Amino acid sequence: MTHFTQKIPHALSIVTLALLAACGGGGGGSGGGLGFIPPASNGGGDPPAAASTTLSGTAATGAAFASAALTVFDQTGAKVCEVKTSAEGTYTCTLPAGTKAPLVIQAVRDDLTLYSTTASAATGTTNVTPLTTIVVAQLSPNGDPSQLAAAIQADAGAVTAGSIGDRVAKLLAALQPLLSALDASIDPMSGEFQANGTGQDRVLDAINVSVRPDGAASNIEITVKALPAGEDSPPVSIVFRSGDATLPTLPAVDAAALASPPTPAMVQALLDRINACYALPIGQRVDSPIEADGNAYGSAVNVVAPACRTLFVGDDPANFVSAGAPVGRVSSGARRSFESLFRFGPTNLKHDRGNFEYFHANGDIALTFRWTDVLGNTDNDAINAKIVDGALKLTGNTHTYRAAVRPQLEKKDYLKHQNLVFHSVGYAVSIDNVRDGNGDPILSKVVATTASLPGRELVLVPKAGLNTLVLTPDGTAGSALNSALWRMSARYLDPAQPGSPSDFENANLFASPFYSDDDLRKVPDQTVWKLEFFRADGATPNVVQYVRTFSRVPTVAEAVQTPMVELMPALRAEMLAESLGSARGIVFGAPTPSEPNNVDFSADGDLDGWTVPAGALAPTSFGVFGRAPGPGGARFSETVAVRSTARKAMVYCQPVGGSDTHCVPAGNSSWQYAQGVSISTFSFAARTARQVDVRKNFEVWTVTLP
Repeated sequence: MTHFTQKIPHALSIVTLALLAACGGGGGGSGGGLGFIPPASNGGGDPPAAASTTLSGTAATGAAFASAALTVFDQTGAKVCEVKTSAEGTYTCTLPAGTKAPLVIQAVRDDLTLYSTTASAATGTTNVTPLTTIVVAQLSPNGDPSQLAAAIQADAGAVTAGSIGDRVAKLLAALQPLLSALDASIDPMSGEFQANGTGQDRVLDAINVSVRPDGAASNIEITVKALPAGEDSPPVSIVFRSGDATLPTLPAVDAAALASPPTPAMVQALLDRINACYALPIGQRVDSPIEADGNAYGSAVNVVAPACRTLFVGDDPANFVSAGAPVGRVSSGARRSFESLFRFGPTNLKHDRGNFEYFHANGDIALTFRWTDVLGNTDNDAINAKIVDGALKLTGNTHTYRAAVRPQLEKKDYLKHQNLVFHSVGYAVSIDNVRDGNGDPILSKVVATTASLPGRELVLVPKAGLNTLVLTPDGTAGSALNSALWRMSARYLDPAQPGSPSDFENANLFASPFYSDDDLRKVPDQTVWKLEFFRADGATPNVVQYVRTFSRVPTVAEAVQTPMVELMPALRAEMLAESLGSARGIVFGAPTPSEPNNVDFSADGDLDGWTVPAGALAPTSFGVFGRAPGPGGARFSETVAVRSTARKAMVYCQPVGGSDTHCVPAGNSSWQYAQGVSISTFSFAARTARQVDVRKNFEVWTVTLP
């Protein structure tokens, strides 16, 4: 069998970029199937419609839920309508004669699913929004909105006009402080509205909604998009379970803090302008010389196309600086903002699925968005903008260092130890290991704290060979671990496995004791983290930055239900066979001219290496982790972007500093892995629209339990 780590390399095209957004709240259910059971006898609901009727409404999150696949299921589980929502989020369904109520409506777009229900099959209006999704979750026996249709099949009396009305009344009571501040009165289920930023849509624009099933109930959070008094101000939100008999009421909402959000028209105009910029060939976007590889180098002044310059505040990309990085692209050194303007690959990149998430204290708007390349690959990202003379313009931030805190759920699959497979949840604190001209780190440490988790302090430090800072158990450089992921809780997949993953995963930081799922449910989506940066020179003043998350850390119960990437059986067998002879994992032998030491992550015969199950996010990055040769070999990591349509990947060695020994020359100014290098972990990552990192690791090292 050919060693999969020594196949002849092939080119890997990578398209990268980040951009923009739109108006509206979050929300949605599990996005899975409706889990139907065989039809039951009619135990309730209205009599079947004697003639065809018309069901219509608006699907919106604030922004129109455009081009969503909308399906209506009747009491028997039959699909009685399948349509696409319009660009304005509206839909119209003609229900056939004999349609039996109650009905369940499902609207699916990408990884977001909204739900609604009605107890009548008569002609009327039924909207589909994050608020109606809450109602459906509350009516579903296990809180999972995707399972309500199955519950209705078993018992049509599970949904009645009275039960719907009761849930709606309690929900509106919980929202009353917001409704009063907006001077609004709404009917979430059947009130007619348009996704234009007025009336009922203004209420949707003012909130983010999260509905997270965990197998027993849904964990629900409603957050008001109010202008915070300061960057460290906590969010205005409520958290509850779908089965709660009473709901908490939102705190008082200051009407003055409900700044006008961007309207759908503003957002669409910005997206159109962004797409117009990237529709231009690179030679029109910038006036820099085009290199042999088709790309260019330059700075903000070299961005010359009016369609691109007018995207930024002041119609000048020089005004955009994010984490100290101006617009441009350089041949070496720190990354710059909007490097994609100087690359040919992002030409004709499309931007959509924008979402207004929250306001910064200075009035800037945090936006999430999706990009799609010419091959149909997609990814999610975020950026800031502001309203200038009635239009959205891109703006950077005042941060000095590139840093982010993101919630993460992870599954570790130990190929040699299936009894040790576990899920973990926590926060990934991503901070660049910035180096000076000599290659030495300029930061001695970074301290991360949040008022949402009082008493907790995370300390990150630089570590040789790694491009990002890592966590420490005691705050000292000598105790540096191997990752920046703080695992707040973890659970074996096998309930019979005793102990905890922290018993042997001693190179990673686990909370002690673990947070319970109940603890994690109480953490707000918009968790504010304070990051204090300490310079290695001991003289430069400390810098404090605040970052605010878009979503909270998942619970372990939520993580267990999240589908993830899987290895193809052929590659799993190859990896297991090649790792059995070494406790450290897969070890490279001596390279040859025809078989250089690169990681070709595909099954023998250049077949697919992984598969993406239904409902799972396709990975957009792939990484390898291991050690340099020798008993005390330094740890290293390499990560490459992969297309969301890819099912195999190549990784080449990337030396870090002059003393790096895990890479050796491979000719033609390229590098390969040195003989004796070991790889212990292969890691896939994806990111949801709400900026939650979903990671799946395949571990090939040998675990020795204490």
